[in-house]
Amino acid sequence: MSNITQQSIQSPITPTWCPGCGNFGILGAIKQAFVQMAMPEENLVVVYGVGCSGNMADFNRVYGFHSLHGRAISNAMGIKMANHKLKVIVVAGEGDTYGEGLNHLISAARGNHDITVLVHNNQTYSLTTGQSSPTTFKGTATKSTPDGLIEEPMNPLTMALAAHAGYVARAYAGNMAQLINLVKAALNHEGFALVDVLQPCPTFNKVNTYQWFQQKVYDLDKEGYQPYDQRLAWEKAMETEKIPVGLFYHDPSLLAYHKHLSQLEKQSLLEQRAEKISLEKPFQAFV
Repeated sequence: MSNITQQSIQSPITPTWCPGCGNFGILGAIKQAFVQMAMPEENLVVVYGVGCSGNMADFNRVYGFHSLHGRAISNAMGIKMANHKLKVIVVAGEGDTYGEGLNHLISAARGNHDITVLVHNNQTYSLTTGQSSPTTFKGTATKSTPDGLIEEPMNPLTMALAAHAGYVARAYAGNMAQLINLVKAALNHEGFALVDVLQPCPTFNKVNTYQWFQQKVYDLDKEGYQPYDQRLAWEKAMETEKIPVGLFYHDPSLLAYHKHLSQLEKQSLLEQRAEKISLEKPFQAFV
């Protein structure tokens, strides 16, 4: 086995994101997390969604799968079930995860599937030029809501808490050091982990800029917060005047989904695969 290094993870393809995009900070943090954890290349799979975040599939060199829109989590769950010895991380946008893929997010959290979901949350569908997303603020004028958005924005943290997620965190793309630590802790957590990453989109979101976030965000760690009370985590997640970032809730006692399956105690499904599989007999029923 060879561990991921700063050199090994480099892709020959240069990122094509807009200058100033928060994705650059997220990409750098993910790479540093993998390197600092000395993650064996063979033990990691990254599943990408569709959108600006999904383009990261070209910008780092790891084993990965580029899924359909809204289906990154379901693919990650399948990969984990096939070989539960792998570390599986989802990298997707908020439209991908909280819109088209919300049912998969809730299912994965409820089942405590051992995957890490890292969401690029820029509050807009940016790859398709700036339509409103599930986290866009009410009243915002976008390409799809020129008279202002009618709906209230969803709260991904309270949604995850309600679905019994054992690791719920929020980060800010402008604070790479904190994001690196949150990603590392999420990958070390055995069970479902959500890391919602607030990020500016300088091209299509002129409200939630770097300057806006710098005035709004505050670090839970610096407040002496302890992430073991679900009720308190819910209260913190509901704050809007100021935006807390950090680890909101952590319950390491929850048993991961695959730990409930006696069939996987000794070997993964991949290791149990038959050398030769014949479909001749089941096909006879259709002849």
